[in-house]
Amino acid sequence: MYQIDFSCTGWVHFTGIGGISMSGLAEILLAKGFRVSGSDSRSSAITEHLESLGAEISYRQAADNISPEMEVLVYTAAVTPDNPELVRAAELGVPLLTRAEFLGQIMRNYRIAIGVSGTHGKTTTTSILSEILLDSGLDPTILVGGIFEHIHGNLRIGHSDLFVTEACEYTNSFLSFAPTTAIILNVMADHLDFFKDIDDIRHSFRKFAELLPADGSLIINSAIPDLSYFTEGLPCRIITFGLDPAASDYCASNLTYDKFGCAGFDLIVHGQKIGSLHLNTLGEHTVIDTLAAIAAAMDLGLSFQTIKQGVSVFHNADRRFQIKGDLHGITVVDDYAHHPDEIRATLTAAQKYPHREIWCVFQPHTYSRTKALLPEFAEALALADHVVLADIYAAREKNTLGISSMHILEAMKQFDCDVHYFPSFSAIENFLLENCISGDLLITMGAGDVVLIGEKLLGI
Repeated sequence: MYQIDFSCTGWVHFTGIGGISMSGLAEILLAKGFRVSGSDSRSSAITEHLESLGAEISYRQAADNISPEMEVLVYTAAVTPDNPELVRAAELGVPLLTRAEFLGQIMRNYRIAIGVSGTHGKTTTTSILSEILLDSGLDPTILVGGIFEHIHGNLRIGHSDLFVTEACEYTNSFLSFAPTTAIILNVMADHLDFFKDIDDIRHSFRKFAELLPADGSLIINSAIPDLSYFTEGLPCRIITFGLDPAASDYCASNLTYDKFGCAGFDLIVHGQKIGSLHLNTLGEHTVIDTLAAIAAAMDLGLSFQTIKQGVSVFHNADRRFQIKGDLHGITVVDDYAHHPDEIRATLTAAQKYPHREIWCVFQPHTYSRTKALLPEFAEALALADHVVLADIYAAREKNTLGISSMHILEAMKQFDCDVHYFPSFSAIENFLLENCISGDLLITMGAGDVVLIGEKLLGI
């Protein structure tokens, strides 16, 4: 694999520069004085920001964007081998790196590199940990997979030897990373368009843990089944977190919830009560995410009081039970949940939030996930009083599986839940206006563009 020399500021091209992660990597290089170019299908606020920093961006992907003077071309997993830029780069002898390989090389330039992994909760945990680090006065470089309010985006370029990033398992991309600390939040069945089964997924997370050096730390959820599979034989420190005091180095006990569903708990570390915390986030799942962030922060040597301050000011990351506004007494919320376990966690948390009835407008994400987890989707969605289904958001896929949202509707008939399907956002909006009443909680849910429904209703 080609190794980029970060001491020499050469010319790096990004094919697909407008993506949230790719743009962050491009901005890091711009800050280091590299010449950065890239291509994408359309202009966006992200690409315009990069252009303001000096990036040269083409809004078409073409062979003539590539020069033999480029040091390396970086591309995303969505780019196919027949992409004209990749083909031309290969003809000219320009080295190629995937986004994950390039991010791994960046991580090696930091003394402490924290990778936050797990099937769910990566963005929230990365954001909580980042809030703690920033409030403590540290100066980390941060790369988040969503929008983090404190840094007004997904990237913060620090000037210390501390780097924090999400580490996604899809296509085994995190196996190209170079963490000195790894967090594993959970290991569940997802991305079954790539992984064969849950055992294949578990194997991938084990390989991620094996990347850690002997003086590194693995911070792992004690509730993961057969935990020893991930920890046995590793030379690094093993730190566990969770709700089981017998199995967790960092444990939350005496959980309580305020009138808005936000949790409070006592923090137990190695069997001793350290203090109490109150969160501004809903649900038990955010307690778990917070414990992981606290364990990482304490592993860095931060005090409980410093950590408590950071936790106390953190609010949800963008699109994580994000309150969008009020519509004639109806509270409109948006949430990124797109896996049955995430849906279950969000709707369970929503039940503790003030409401008359819960309406969930769900947009399934990818055909493969919908087909593979159809019974689980139906069961999780049934936690709402009313479910309105939108068409599946295709993302990177074509519908070769013959699956549709109607299959979810049919699977939900066994549950005591009012469920509807509409083929357009406008039809969904009209239905909601006719049926939601004051006091209801309306949640738009999914990883696609379902957020637009709530925003249209609110006029924002």
